[in-house]
Amino acid sequence: MELGNFTSESGFILVGILDGSGSPELLCVMITVLYMLALTSNGLLLLVITVDARLHVPMYLLLRQLSLIDLLFTSVVTPKAVVDFLLRDNTISFEGCALQLFSAMTLGGSEDLLLAFMAYDRYVAICHPLNYMILMSSKVCWLMVATSWILSSLSALGHTVYTMHFPFCMSQEIRHLLCEVPPLLKLACVDTSQYELMVYVTGVVFLLLPLSAISTSYSLILSTVLHMPSNEGRKKALVTCSSHLTVVGMFYGGATFMYVLPSSFHSPKQDNIISVFYTIVTPALNPLIYSLRNKEVIGAFRRVLGRHILPVHSSL
Repeated sequence: MELGNFTSESGFILVGILDGSGSPELLCVMITVLYMLALTSNGLLLLVITVDARLHVPMYLLLRQLSLIDLLFTSVVTPKAVVDFLLRDNTISFEGCALQLFSAMTLGGSEDLLLAFMAYDRYVAICHPLNYMILMSSKVCWLMVATSWILSSLSALGHTVYTMHFPFCMSQEIRHLLCEVPPLLKLACVDTSQYELMVYVTGVVFLLLPLSAISTSYSLILSTVLHMPSNEGRKKALVTCSSHLTVVGMFYGGATFMYVLPSSFHSPKQDNIISVFYTIVTPALNPLIYSLRNKEVIGAFRRVLGRHILPVHSSL
């Protein structure tokens, strides 16, 4: 068997953060709790936005997509990491690694673009409220959703095929929580510098361009909010926008570190911590950030829970 074909036949070994921590059992419990929180909070937010007709507006339809992406994103990574640790078996097949890479890049890219579209939605709602239902019609909203999924899927497919075509012979061990492009390229037997440049360019396009759009949107929003005559309107706008900016900061910070910073800035330990942050921590916190300070979402929770729980209690 040729050395270059070794990992394509035998698969890889994921050496993630659970294998290198001082208290792996405690960290495993924390990750499991965060995963259950992500499942519960995102699942409830999906249910409430779907069931409550008052939330069937572009802002919440985009938020529903964000919850769906977070739910799927963390599920691509967390269950396998926890099960592998419990079974003491960190292996992943070549095909499984390719599937995880494609899924993670698709979902991460979709969230990246969706956050930019959500910033545009807030810009239109606050700066052009009279034209909101024209500029953010149902057709436009679904076009945004479709665009985020299609572009991210095509980019992920290209990167997955090209990354996995390299001969891997340095080691079977991927010193990372999941199969991602940067740690996989470290195992390649050939020079990957040109492809690393392509990954960098894609990272700039998919991360920094949407981030620039978000920054521009919120600069215009801030200018408009500061000139609002109503204190109540100003406060509501700032609360909504601050929630979104918190989510943007958490997601873009980790993704930019992984895909835009040069490889010389990376170390396995840092990469593992960053990957845990944007694949496990962020999906668990996003729905809490959006719902706890949003009176409309809290009101919808109460209406939905009252509609489904109170009849059960009265029948008892």
